[in-house]
Amino acid sequence: MKIACWSGPRNLSTAMMYAFAARGDCAVWDEPFYAAYLAATGLDHPMRAQIIAAGETDPEAVAQACSGSDSPETAHSYQKQMAHHMIEGFPLDWAAGLTNVVLIRHPVRVVASYAAKRENPGAEELGAARLRQIHDMLRASGQTPPVLDSADIRADPAAVLEALCDRIGLPWTPRMLAWEPGGRTEDGPWAPHWYGAIHRSKGFAGPEEPLPELGGDMAALAASMMGDYEALADLRLIPGK
Repeated sequence: MKIACWSGPRNLSTAMMYAFAARGDCAVWDEPFYAAYLAATGLDHPMRAQIIAAGETDPEAVAQACSGSDSPETAHSYQKQMAHHMIEGFPLDWAAGLTNVVLIRHPVRVVASYAAKRENPGAEELGAARLRQIHDMLRASGQTPPVLDSADIRADPAAVLEALCDRIGLPWTPRMLAWEPGGRTEDGPWAPHWYGAIHRSKGFAGPEEPLPELGGDMAALAASMMGDYEALADLRLIPGK
């Protein structure tokens, strides 16, 4: 099975990638379009030069690799895909041929977490609207991609991940709940800047604390993302329902 999990940044996406890697039967790919996105937009992200040097900058080539055959060494593969990387002109029709999952997180948490690593983020960089567009495109193609909320995963990772596996037809294994601390060979070159917490972890963190308080521009930014988040949250996978 070839799985693509779509999210914005700071959405528990790296922990989900680690969970699938921990299965033992699943190869993982960390943000395939990141180098192409930076090359096309000119954005000055942390470690920009290293990311571009290490990755493929032709979006057509990346799309072909994402939709191509899996390695015979593993039964399954998992792509950690960032919705905001799929800018206008990047191919996206290939995604309809994969098993897709959508991962969301409350905008207040996303903004607070992202702003701690990169100053003055913009709405497009956080990807809420693009994530909803990709979800709707997949629905129009005939898929019903399961939507997972990071708060639900952290509250009960075993129940949510087992429900996800059941929904997509993937055998469930509790191996998805734990991993060894430290980085993975599959980590992108941006890991030193972004992955400190996940590298210290051995599994999913516990239930989230109350929402942080935001002010000024950051509060307005989170508010601008709420409509797209809530539209997807209404569709989220709830174990037992």
